Amino acid sequence: MFDHASTSDSGSGIGSPAARQALSVRGFTKTYEGGFTAVDGLDLDVPDGAFFGLLGPNGAGKTTLIGAICNLVRPTAGEIEVFGHRHDAREARRLVGLAEQDINLDRFLSVQEVLIYHAGFFGMGRAHARRRAAELMDVFELASKAKVRPTALSGGMRRRLLFARAMMHEPRLLILDEPTAGVDVELRSELWEYTRRLHEAGTTIVLTTHYLEEAEALCEEIALIRGGRIIARDTADGLRAQYDADDIAGVYLKAMQGDAAAGNAVPA
Repeated sequence: MFDHASTSDSGSGIGSPAARQALSVRGFTKTYEGGFTAVDGLDLDVPDGAFFGLLGPNGAGKTTLIGAICNLVRPTAGEIEVFGHRHDAREARRLVGLAEQDINLDRFLSVQEVLIYHAGFFGMGRAHARRRAAELMDVFELASKAKVRPTALSGGMRRRLLFARAMMHEPRLLILDEPTAGVDVELRSELWEYTRRLHEAGTTIVLTTHYLEEAEALCEEIALIRGGRIIARDTADGLRAQYDADDIAGVYLKAMQGDAAAGNAVPA
């Protein structure tokens, strides 16, 4: 049920090492109209099959980076590849699923229609889409709400629907942008379990979150981003040792305050 589609990893542009990565970013810079540079020369590799955390304050560049990966933001400079394909190629777009922080569900469609219409954007046949939608509604306990519009769902159910929609086209790279923002403890635990199962099935996951314990519990590796640059990257244990901190919350506070020479960007 959680299996992702098998897709060729043939590379292009950045070079053959990128083809072995789920995500490869080289020199990504984004300067918006007016001169504000949100991300400046960022490099980042995320291996195929990784569970990767990206932590940073509001305005650090996380949303800009995610938007560029998903071809929603046009880079000013640099290159981005998804499983060896340019990020703006159709194949790259098909390989990425995004569950946004903001709940942006079509209020005029039913739960089932939200999923089926989304699948159509990625070329999935209607019969296949119906089967896939039924599977995901079962997984996310939405089957009883199939004919209900999102506006009639609770906040937690809308969050489940965002997850299901992101997974409809069976992406190999799933980006979760603040996926548990505003949900209760029970649903947060359930969503953690869903993401663990996805990862075990082979899906590469990139997680951004302000719940630092979430990243510590789920992610194999964590990168800290500040001012549009990666300032540290390691396992949770490695970061705790590097910053002489008891937990990731302590690491985060020291890094964002500039302690332990955190202002120097490190290779990603």
